[in-house]
Parts: sequence; structure tokens; C-alpha cells
Amino acid sequence: MSGRTTYADWIAVDWGTSNLRAWAMRDNQAIAEATSDKGMGSLTKPEFEPALLALINPWLGTAKTPVFACGMVGARQGWVEAPYGTVPCKPHGQPFAKPQTADPRINVHVIPGLKQTDTPDVMRGEETQIAGLLAAMPNFDGVACLPGTHTKWVHISAGEVVSFRTFMTGELFGLIAKTSVLRHSVGAGWHDEAFATAVTDTLSRPEAMAANLFAIRADQLLNATDPGRAKARLSGLLIGAELAAARPYWLGQNIVLIGDPTLSEHYATALQTQGAPSHIADAKETTLAGLSAARALTQEPAE
Repeated sequence: MSGRTTYADWIAVDWGTSNLRAWAMRDNQAIAEATSDKGMGSLTKPEFEPALLALINPWLGTAKTPVFACGMVGARQGWVEAPYGTVPCKPHGQPFAKPQTADPRINVHVIPGLKQTDTPDVMRGEETQIAGLLAAMPNFDGVACLPGTHTKWVHISAGEVVSFRTFMTGELFGLIAKTSVLRHSVGAGWHDEAFATAVTDTLSRPEAMAANLFAIRADQLLNATDPGRAKARLSGLLIGAELAAARPYWLGQNIVLIGDPTLSEHYATALQTQGAPSHIADAKETTLAGLSAARALTQEPAE
């Protein structure tokens, strides 16, 4: 962020557990961006407003500036709890929560997440990316996959989130790669063929996944397997298990991937091994489009 003052018409915020990201907006275009490590998980309730102001203060003038925030900021442990909307529903179909602020220059709106009571599940933040997808593709009917620590598969139809399912695949990868016996085998690098083969192996025989995981260690001990190949195989086995369980979501569907570009490419490759083509959407652009859609809901219609 430059030292020059940049006043915003409004401010878009993506506030996760670990990080805070904000954009100064004019109309629906970002003109400045700033990030910090002041995620929800490191803050008490009185600390949210100072953390936000430390990031966005250069963008504030004397008038009250609207702020639209998605993510874990609306969790029970966040700044203000934004109650979940229940699917099936529109991604932004619930009233926004409004925390009390001491600074008169900001008017904060916190976007609620979504919940599913039949097969219990929850999301916060992803609903805004889905709103962004629908802003760009209003007639989209299919499935959005949002790869990450907790990957979401979301069925979308007629402008609504119909159902969704969360998989802890990313978190499992981190735990296994860093704390299990495989930490001695998995390292930097990547191997496309090893990844694709592992995806197919798990989809073909999901019951053998635990044995296939240990085989990564055995192969490295006996054959000095490259750490990048071991990493790709671990990822492929876990994503393959996810695809096996999520088959009702992606089989025969129109699929859009929204997430980290590299991880989204891996998911696209995994789906392609099963004859399921997908399209990768830009995660930042989709988030900003969703936050812009949220702002539009609060604006008075033109006369």
C-alpha cells in the first residue's frame, strides 16, 4: 500500500481466521489493497475495530464509508455473530449483521454464512464467492468447488445454493505431511503423473487408501523417491478420496473451481482424469464481485 492518501467510496473486506484482507473500492473496482495477519483467530471482540482501522485508515475521508465484510468475522467468536442462512436459499439472502463502532467514519456490514441442517454443514465466506460467481454468470446451474483447507462442493440452481458438502482434505494433507511418518518423505516439488495416478488409485480402491499412504514412506526408504513425487502422491490419494465421496456433486455437472490457482489446477487435473471438465474462476475477482453484490443490496434504487 502506498503512502499516498486514497479515498474509497466503500471498502470490501475478506476476514478469515488467519488473515485480514481489504480493498478500497470506487464503484466496483479496487483501487488499493492491504493485508494483515490480524485474522479472527487472534483477536478479541474489542480488537476487531482497531485491527480494521489500522488497515483502512488511509482510505477514509470525513464522510461515513460503508464497509462490507465476509468470512469468519461473522462467526460466534468474531466481531459480531451473523446468523447463518439455511439452504436452499440465495447466497446473500439473509440480513447483514452490524457491529457497533466507535469511529463515526465507518458503517460496517457483516455478511452471514450458510448452514445445512440435513447432513449438517456450514460455510462462511464461500457464500460471497458464490454470489460473485452468480453476478458474473446469473444463469449458472451446476456445481462450484472451492478448494482450500476445508474444500466445499456446492450445488447451485436457479440462483440459489441448494446443498453443499465440506471436506477436510487440505487440513488432512497438512497434518499428514507435517506430523505423521510421511513428514520424512514429503517435500518440495511436484510430479503430475504421480498425482494423477494416485487420484485414480483411490477412486478405484478407496478402501486401500491407508495402505497406499504408508507405501509412500516405504517407497522413499527403498527407492529414494523424490520428495516432490511423494508430495504429489499424498495429495492425489487424498483428493481422490474426496472425489469418490463427492461424486454425486460433480458427476455429469457443469463445474467451476474457485480458489488458490495452484490448488484449483490440481483439482481440475483430478477431475479431468475422470472425464469431468471444469472451469477455473479467479478467486480474488469472484470475492470482490460477491462483496459488490452485497453492497448493491443495500443501495437505494435509482428513481
